[in-house]
This record gives sequence, structure tokens and C-alpha cells, in this order.
Amino acid sequence: MKGQSNSLHVTLAHRLLDYVRAGHLQAGHHLTEQSLAHALGASRSPIRGALAYLAEKGIVGAQPPRRGLYLLKGADQLGVIEEELGTSQDDQIYLQLARDKLSGIWGDTLSENDAMRRYGLTRERVRRVLARAANEGWMEQRASKGWSFLPMIDGPQACEESYTLRQMLEPAAMLLPSFAIDSAVLRRVRLQQQALADGGWRYAGHAEMYQANATFHEALASLSGNRFIAQTVTRQNQLRRLLEYQETLDRERIRRQCLEHLAILDLLEKGERAQASALLARHLGNASEEKVQQLERQQRTIRSDFVSEPIVSHAEPMQETAQFSLMAQAKDQE
Repeated sequence: MKGQSNSLHVTLAHRLLDYVRAGHLQAGHHLTEQSLAHALGASRSPIRGALAYLAEKGIVGAQPPRRGLYLLKGADQLGVIEEELGTSQDDQIYLQLARDKLSGIWGDTLSENDAMRRYGLTRERVRRVLARAANEGWMEQRASKGWSFLPMIDGPQACEESYTLRQMLEPAAMLLPSFAIDSAVLRRVRLQQQALADGGWRYAGHAEMYQANATFHEALASLSGNRFIAQTVTRQNQLRRLLEYQETLDRERIRRQCLEHLAILDLLEKGERAQASALLARHLGNASEEKVQQLERQQRTIRSDFVSEPIVSHAEPMQETAQFSLMAQAKDQE
């Protein structure tokens, strides 16, 4: 399959690397098409293409006499490698769609034709980008025609209100009699946060940083023993997803947040729940202040930044249409 990788394979390859880093997987980890298809929400055929693409780059490969494909590079080795791979074009369009929504370019609904014109894509690629947004919980396909944006935290006031709710809920959840420390859960979250604090914060992408942060808070909420607290925290994370897909990542802020997460885990592992709860409250308060200020600054400039020329695909439209038409026939789409 060498030399036959298409944009879908490249996009899935980047998401696979996010999965590797999020799980802090090490060299030698066995990668199966079935497990990756489940984790990435894709069918096995494009997963196979993504693995072939990564095999060409020396990131995955065979390890005889064992069968199958294995990681040749661990999570801590992927930063420089992914810079060499570059950012997939589908990821660029996906992030631009999110930013355009936040900037007010799109209203409550979006037609495929409008998206095709703005981003210079074929219908097949537009549908794939929109389907990804739907899968991540901020769009849905309408019963009639077109797509709808779901309600999201989309500005400074909504962001502040969300953090106020979380400050009331998450620290208090740690003090409930039903809160139970699970060493396996804390260890899993620690591995992810430690990998980011040790250098991953320098190169991790928007989606990966969002997922790592969401996983930390949802994991602690799950220890509360209260299903409604866990559901509320998960829902708040879903609502704020778009806000994490900004043009510029404040990487120093990310590093500080990871260190604060690790300090909270340290206290919990010592059984010092009251101190952990107090630190979590301060952590959320600081995050709220920083995020609201950032959004206020962006709100003043974002319209002039993003109301610009349409993004044009580098691929020839007719060639791209034919390519994805064949993919559709083969049911290779995500």
C-alpha cells in the first residue's frame, strides 16, 4: 500500500498518534485494527490505510516472529516525529470550522453547499469533517437537510457560568462520603498528565490537550460515587469543546495546569481529600479567570481575523471527487 495513502488515512494517522500519547503507549505495544476502529470511531479499512502510512514513516511495524503491527516509537518519542508529518488538511479544516463558528461566521445551521464554497472541498470531504464534529458532540445532521450546531459554551459569559458551576460541584464531590480513591484510575490519569508535564505540552495538539484535561476532571468526578455529578462534569466538558479549538494554544498555561493536576493527584493518593478539594477549587478559579480573559481578548479581534478568504484545498477538485467516490463505493470512509 506504499504511496497510496490519501487524506483520510493521514487524518486517521494523526488521530492514532493522539490516541497513543493519550494512553502513554510504549514502543512494542500491539496495535490491532479492531481496537483502533473502536477507539477512533472508524471502519477497519481506513484504519489499515492509516497504519500503512505510519509504517512508511517508521512509527509502526512488524516484530517477527509475532504477527501484526506494533509501535516502534513510544508516546514520548512522537513530538518531533509528528512535526515532520505535518498537520493533516482535514484537521486544519475541522479546526477552522470550529473557529468560524466561534467567530460568528456560521449561525445555528450550515448547508453542505455553503461549507463546500468556503473551504474549497468536495461534498465527500465536507461530510467527513461535519460527521467528525457530530461525533464529537457539537453538530448534528438535520432530519430535513443540512446540519445544525448544538448549544455550546461559546463566549466569555457562558464560560464563566460553566466554571462557576464546576467550582461548586467538583471540589465538593471530593468531600462526599461516597468518594472512593481508586488507585488504578489515579495511576492511569497520572501517566497521561505526567507525559504532558514532562514535555508533551510543547507539541500536543488542540484535541489532545482538550481530551487530557477532560479525562482528568471526569475521572475524579467518577470517583464521587454519584452518577449525576459524573454526568454533569462530562456534559460541561462536551459543551466547552469548541473553546479549546482556538488558533493559539497557551502552552505555558497548559504546563501549569498539568502540574496542578499532578499536585491534586499527590494529595489524593495520600488520602488528604480536604487539601485536594481546596487545591481543585483554586485550580478551577484560576482557569476560569485566565480562560474568560482570553475569550474576551479573542472576542475583540476574532471577527477581523477569521472573516477572510475561503480555505482552498491543495488537491484538484475533480481529482479529489473521483478519489472519494471510489472510497465511498468501497465503504472506506470514516
